[in-house]
Amino acid sequence: MSTGTAAVWGRAEQQDFRSRVRGALLGGAVGDALGAGVSGLVLEEIRAAHGVEGVVDYVPAHGRRGAVTALTQLTLFTVDGLIRAQVRRDTGAWHPPTDVHRAHLRWAATQHDWGPDERREDNGWLAAEEWLYARRDPARECLGGFGDTVMGTLDRPKNPAARDAGALTRSAPFGLLVGWEPGLVLQLAVECAAQSHGHPAAQLSAGAFAVLVHGLARGESLDGAVQNTLALLAERPGHEPVTEALRQALGSVRQGIPGPALIEALGASDAAEEVLAVAVYCALVSEDIRHGLRLAVNHSGPSRATGSVCGALLGALHGETALPPAWLAELEGRATLLELADDFAMEMTQGPALHSPAAVAPGWLARYPRG
Repeated sequence: MSTGTAAVWGRAEQQDFRSRVRGALLGGAVGDALGAGVSGLVLEEIRAAHGVEGVVDYVPAHGRRGAVTALTQLTLFTVDGLIRAQVRRDTGAWHPPTDVHRAHLRWAATQHDWGPDERREDNGWLAAEEWLYARRDPARECLGGFGDTVMGTLDRPKNPAARDAGALTRSAPFGLLVGWEPGLVLQLAVECAAQSHGHPAAQLSAGAFAVLVHGLARGESLDGAVQNTLALLAERPGHEPVTEALRQALGSVRQGIPGPALIEALGASDAAEEVLAVAVYCALVSEDIRHGLRLAVNHSGPSRATGSVCGALLGALHGETALPPAWLAELEGRATLLELADDFAMEMTQGPALHSPAAVAPGWLARYPRG
């Protein structure tokens, strides 16, 4: 898998990229945490519990405010897998889906082990983070997809009928591969989605999300990124449900004051293309990140999924400094998210200074083993 033309990184470009990487990962986690406390509730139940405006701040979930769920956990391990793919490339092996799959198997271990297994030298630093060893409402399809070592592929996907948003919500990191061509980003996200989700709409929704993030991380407007994503999708068999969902999101922008009615008209199920459409719509009409995320979680659909996807889009668009500081202050795992985001940005912009076929920085190899 060729990656296209490598970027040339000056200081300003590196700083902008790091801000967008941080923004995408932190924004997705904030949206996840904001929606976690109302996950599974319909709008009437949300309003009954939190007032007519619904959720306007974190509410307790999993024993605390600002708790993240399996959506953020899986996203972190996706980033870990992408970094390792770059490191392992020095050995002559280059198959990013395999490295991402291995990373998700490490996530699966956090769902049944009591804590990090110090005997496993290939775990690296992320799998040693004890706070990740908590089951936070993981999708059944993800648990099943990574329940054994067999990797799902496009020809033989895991969970062939799975159409939910479990693959979509972990796919923002693929879009941060800004040195890749958009078509390759789409392909990688789709291939990795097949590791747990077999329905074409679920796979292409994950790919579309990655391409949207890719455009935003490269400095495109959100509307422009949507248009470019639609053009890429048109080339793929089975794209119609995802294309139609995105077109409806664009059309809804001009239909009146944003609110739950317009959001739920785009879909209130956990189908991946509906989650993507709701998140894109909320990002398009948002006055700022706080406004967009409040829209994204106050409806009868899967609030944490729509919040997470919307947060990643807005974070990639505006960068980390646009995220609400009070929400960041209470966000579970913020230090880990920042550390991983900075490692990813450093790998993408300064990878040759960290490792090559001839030499590797020992500290980097300890963090991201080649195994």
